[in-house]
Amino acid sequence: MNVYPSNNIRNVGIVAHGGSGKTSLAEALLFNAGATKRLGKVDEGNTVTDYHPEEIKRKVSINTSLAIAEWQKHKINLLDTPGYSDFFGDVLAALRVVDSLLVVISAVDGVKVQTEIVWEEADKRNKMPRLVYINKMDRENANFHKVIDSMREKLSGNIVPLQLPIGAAETFSGIIDLLEQKAYTYDKNGNEKETAIPAEYNDEAASLREAIVEAAAEGDDELLMKYLEGEELTAQEIKSGLKKAIAEGKVIPVLCGSALKNMAVKPVLNYIKDYLPSPVEVADRTAADLEKDNLAALVFKTLADPYVGKLSMFRVYSGVLKSDSVVYNSNRESEEKIGQIFTLQGKNQLPVSELKAGDIGAVAKLQVTTTGDTLCSKANPVQLPTIEFPEPTLPLAIKPKSKGDEDKLSNALARLLEEDPTLRLSKNNETRETILTGMGETHIDITMERLQRKFGVEVETSIPLVPYRETIRGTANRVEGKHKKQTGGHGQYGHVFIDISPLPDNEFEFTETIFGGAVPRQYIPAVEKGIREAMQEGILAGYPVTNIKVNLADGSYHTVDSSEMAFKIAAALAFRKALEQAKPVLLEPIMNVEITVPEQFMGDIMGDLNSRRGRILGMEAQGKNQIIRAQVPLAEMYRYAIDLKSITQGRGHFKMEFDKYEEVPVSIAEKVIQETKKNKEE
Repeated sequence: MNVYPSNNIRNVGIVAHGGSGKTSLAEALLFNAGATKRLGKVDEGNTVTDYHPEEIKRKVSINTSLAIAEWQKHKINLLDTPGYSDFFGDVLAALRVVDSLLVVISAVDGVKVQTEIVWEEADKRNKMPRLVYINKMDRENANFHKVIDSMREKLSGNIVPLQLPIGAAETFSGIIDLLEQKAYTYDKNGNEKETAIPAEYNDEAASLREAIVEAAAEGDDELLMKYLEGEELTAQEIKSGLKKAIAEGKVIPVLCGSALKNMAVKPVLNYIKDYLPSPVEVADRTAADLEKDNLAALVFKTLADPYVGKLSMFRVYSGVLKSDSVVYNSNRESEEKIGQIFTLQGKNQLPVSELKAGDIGAVAKLQVTTTGDTLCSKANPVQLPTIEFPEPTLPLAIKPKSKGDEDKLSNALARLLEEDPTLRLSKNNETRETILTGMGETHIDITMERLQRKFGVEVETSIPLVPYRETIRGTANRVEGKHKKQTGGHGQYGHVFIDISPLPDNEFEFTETIFGGAVPRQYIPAVEKGIREAMQEGILAGYPVTNIKVNLADGSYHTVDSSEMAFKIAAALAFRKALEQAKPVLLEPIMNVEITVPEQFMGDIMGDLNSRRGRILGMEAQGKNQIIRAQVPLAEMYRYAIDLKSITQGRGHFKMEFDKYEEVPVSIAEKVIQETKKNKEE
């Protein structure tokens, strides 16, 4: 693979709602650029960028993949991203390292949820330049003008068509280039032929071209003055004005075609080269300066394989990264040996001697580096802003199907967590469960498949247990606990009286009011220890006891038979008896929840929260969205990620954190207690 100067590089993220034909467009771009000899198809499982077994099986993109199109002495780094919300973390990682987006919208379905979400992300990133491709013009019910209307209604920016389709569905035969005022038709093999604009399109083509000229003029103050004074802009002025307006996010250009039939795909390569910015233009510096600067590269994706090892994908922001060099990881404060550098064509590694500022590549077997780390020179360490990934919200308890596979599972999960920053792993010591938290059901399912395929570990999953607690609402005084056992030789004797009472502001407090040495001083710590151990298992359902004060009031001892162990046992007996007398109740964890949803779903969300025993604390507007703050029992939130997605059509998201424990309503407590006892018996 050739080494390209920063000026001649284009970093483009291909984004879309799932099913819009994004991967098919990537495949057609590679084919037209001569990077592949045949046009792969998603349905046949032979595309360059969807190569993981899970992607081939499900016919959807799950990982961001890199592919290279070399076009007219330019290198176009295409990052094909997932189109479903469960894998949005990969989209965010790609957005962090590309300079522009190629947004694919189906001519049949129009603007869908994930397109809106990515569009908003692009707006947040300094109005990242975008080029839109309306795909599937050959499909039944394809409607170019309806999609344009939908874009103008739902998406920000000045939507400006640069092409007009000739026909639609079965009559789709080509496109009109509105800038050049020429038409191009395509045969069944995708071969292009230049023709005159069909007469019935002349008026519309002329009108749309005028809109392009106006948009180009608005991209440059000098051109705008010339345009307003009635002077005609030259072709070069239109191009430069349009390029500037696109780079600043003022104009969103729109193309159209059919990726699957390879119709009107080649023009996309030209528009990427001519109108989307290079890394130099984004950095607003010269290529020479960027390439001479000290090295700074960001790792944006990690691929972990049990056989090949770890592959780190990165973008060089300044300087030059060379094969067989030593770099410094400023996040880990550790040196890394760089072996052979690659660019990637999907899963195929193409060796390269070096990568200049702005380029994207990969390197294998870095020792300490993970996603989000900066590689630089030790003499001039820098730390690039890392990648902010969404917090996963769907937890599942997991355990290996085969006993003895615990270590194998632990090692496999460590590798997957390294690969996927949107997975979280935790251990709940109270319920003794291992909890894996993901972005959604599909995300979790695919993680399970990867565990089996990559590491040979099969797991069982279940909804996590709620870490309930037990406490008391009443008091119990002078409750006796006696442990007396006579055997041959020394016996065992411990005897205590305790008082217990609720303690709302603290988990546990132990006091003693012993008088006259009824319990010798050396045994009092054993009494406290016996109570603390007994607190680990309450009398209602065996959950830990909390928010309780215990006072050692009295007792007796035997000069020969008393021991620490005997007093510990006596204290535990007294504590259990006292719990029964002090109105024991079940407590549940209450979570502070913050939900962000579009305003039109507010009523449904509020009703749903009420059904979950939630308390609304407040609301506030945030742009088009509303933020709802509430307190909800954890027991009602384990599947909320799925339900929220369903209620809001994928537009809502939430975060939550533990706040406190509260008493469980009696009717629910009875069910929990019965269920817990039943499970223990089984």
